[in-house]
Amino acid sequence: MGRVNEAGEDGGRPAPLDRRVFVVAGVVFAVLMALSTRYGFHRDELYFLDCARHLQASYVDQPLLAPLLARVSLTLFGVSEAGLRLWPALAAAGTVAVGALTAREFGGARRAQLLAAVATGTMPVLLSSGHVANTTSYEMLAWAAIALVVTRIGRTGDTRWWLVAGALVGVGAEFNHLAAIFGAVLLAATLLGPARRTVADRRLLAGAVIAVLLVLPDLWWQARHGWAMFEMTRALNGEHGGPGNILTWITGQFGMACLAMTVLWVAGLRFLWRSGRPMWRCLVIAYAGLFVLFAVTTGAQVYYLGGLYVCLLAAGAVGLDGWLRARPDRLRGLMVATAVSAALSAVIVLPVLPPSEVAWTYGVSEISGETLGWPRLVGTVRQVWTGLPPAQRANAALFAADYSEAGAINELGRDFGLPTAAGAQNTDWWWGPGNPHATTVVAVAPGPEHLPGYAARLRRYFRHVRVAATLSNPQGVHNIEWGGQVYVCTGPRRSWDTIWPELRMYA
Repeated sequence: MGRVNEAGEDGGRPAPLDRRVFVVAGVVFAVLMALSTRYGFHRDELYFLDCARHLQASYVDQPLLAPLLARVSLTLFGVSEAGLRLWPALAAAGTVAVGALTAREFGGARRAQLLAAVATGTMPVLLSSGHVANTTSYEMLAWAAIALVVTRIGRTGDTRWWLVAGALVGVGAEFNHLAAIFGAVLLAATLLGPARRTVADRRLLAGAVIAVLLVLPDLWWQARHGWAMFEMTRALNGEHGGPGNILTWITGQFGMACLAMTVLWVAGLRFLWRSGRPMWRCLVIAYAGLFVLFAVTTGAQVYYLGGLYVCLLAAGAVGLDGWLRARPDRLRGLMVATAVSAALSAVIVLPVLPPSEVAWTYGVSEISGETLGWPRLVGTVRQVWTGLPPAQRANAALFAADYSEAGAINELGRDFGLPTAAGAQNTDWWWGPGNPHATTVVAVAPGPEHLPGYAARLRRYFRHVRVAATLSNPQGVHNIEWGGQVYVCTGPRRSWDTIWPELRMYA
């Protein structure tokens, strides 16, 4: 065997994989699982559990696979935080391994691979998404894996890997539609740039066909439901996009990786562009194009590019390897700064603090704050529901304006005699109003900052609307539900099932 050079290549082959990267991945998994039962379910998780009980080919706001994994968790573990969060923790650990493998494809030796694994494993967006079972952790893994395959195609020129890339785009898009956008941008960058001359062949077309075939169930459902995902996208863009959120997007990108590792992903962009390899440059073009697209359309959703930073960190680990090795104190300083900044970010994005100390973190990251207060909400709703006279309760319906409230009632209130709550938000609305002939509706709505004027809206449909309870949480966190109301609505101006079509809300 020939000698491994500084670029980590041995006769054109990648350097041996540093097995320590699996230790890093294992530590990430262990930390996430150790913290998985602290606090409670996140508001998104309650919705996903609800979706899991209504398995279908797609949903308004995400495709099938994340709810399907939630259904597997329900089957294996019941309503369990640890059971539900097993999958995103595995995805986070897998993303760490993919980061190291990507550095290897870039020519990184063991040291660069390990640095890429550490950089990936300390990403705040990876840790926060790995703690919550929505679509983000799976999306990050899909994007990182797609970039890994593109990197391999760029290194080897072996276009058979386009079939794998197509499969990853298709599977990733069945977790989150953003993977399809990433795949489309990469396809355009390949076909419209210099890479077209070397790697654009029938296998590229075959990979695109594979991706389309895998998302056909999603497309079929969307076609049968008026392409609801487009209306949902417009609603999200209206809420999170626009010029006012462009600065939020730009500054937010510096929080995707551990702050001390910013130098790494910036160096990664430089490394890829100066590599001279057209496919590696396509990754830079994709990053730049998506950066602008998301800044304009969904600026407040700063995590949309999170998965692509895995590739950039890997490239930077290789690009800066020689510079770090030249002065050992540089690497030590980077590791110390990484440990400090990772610890600070972990306090904010993970349930590390006592619940009573979480309130101050909500302004920086809403994740922990949105896992608190659900048992009290369910107890409050139960008190109002059981307070109705039995004859009135027999002709009543539970209604939630927000998907998290519906999920909390349906998942956590299941053992307390509460009926299934109908919901107005996103896919909940498509499941119908519950009792179509209800003459009394117990309605739950979030705080006035998030849904102002809801009592006035209810009065358009009911003659009598009274506030029966106010929502709060023991920790005093002013989250979405704080200050919300539970209303008892009677005297419907029309039948409940004819009111229902007007209550739909996408957000």
